[in-house]
Amino acid sequence: MAPRAFWKGYLKLSLVTCPVAMSPAISQEDKVRFRTLNGKTGNPVVSRYVDAVTGKAVAEDDEVKGYPRGEDDYVMLEDDEIEAVALESTRTIDIETFVLRETIEWIWYDAPHFLVPNDTVGEEAFSVIREAMASTGTVGISRLVLYRRERAVMLEPRGRGIVLWTLRYGDEVREETDYFGGLGRAKPDAKALSLVKTLIKERTRAWSPKMADDPVQDRLLDIIAAKKKGRKRPAKQKAPPPTSGNVINIMDALRKSIKAEGKGR
Repeated sequence: MAPRAFWKGYLKLSLVTCPVAMSPAISQEDKVRFRTLNGKTGNPVVSRYVDAVTGKAVAEDDEVKGYPRGEDDYVMLEDDEIEAVALESTRTIDIETFVLRETIEWIWYDAPHFLVPNDTVGEEAFSVIREAMASTGTVGISRLVLYRRERAVMLEPRGRGIVLWTLRYGDEVREETDYFGGLGRAKPDAKALSLVKTLIKERTRAWSPKMADDPVQDRLLDIIAAKKKGRKRPAKQKAPPPTSGNVINIMDALRKSIKAEGKGR
């Protein structure tokens, strides 16, 4: 059963509007979470804002936003001043622009959400917008307040629904040429390339979500289950042997790798 929608509002394109509901496409609910405790009493620990100069706790009503303009010097902004520059509507996804799907690189994608029509009357308008994007190879760009921040979002048709991606802010994305631009342009040795392709072929499998499992969480759950029952915690796994760090002949290493792959099957 699909979880309850965490956001409800309207999808709007010019004069076409339909009610929609949105849910996160990913979930952290099953992750192991810990509370910080006082080791002496076992009581939970709470956090509070403390004045860095006086050392006294700050009441919630006295908390304001500050932008640094110098050492220990801040411009203070009230909540109403910050809200004045926000979107007029926080409940309407107004598609302002369309761009070709392939022109938005993966690095801009932040978090995916499933967007669906919220009543049967709005399904026709929703499906028209979705199918029009799919047939033209485009995605919609809009702005929306999510998680207490205004964000650019991308609407991508997917099957009978739409996936809404929050996009990273422009100042968050770094230029790849700053990192890759200085790399050498030498072509790899043809024999080494052929051996690596063989190794890739040996290790190629169909994608499965199991490949993204979290083994650390599984081991934590084992420890928690053992402690609940008063048993000793599971034995600590042995660390893999350290690598020597010595530079070796790549051809010899590749031949040994392929030979090991053959034995392992």
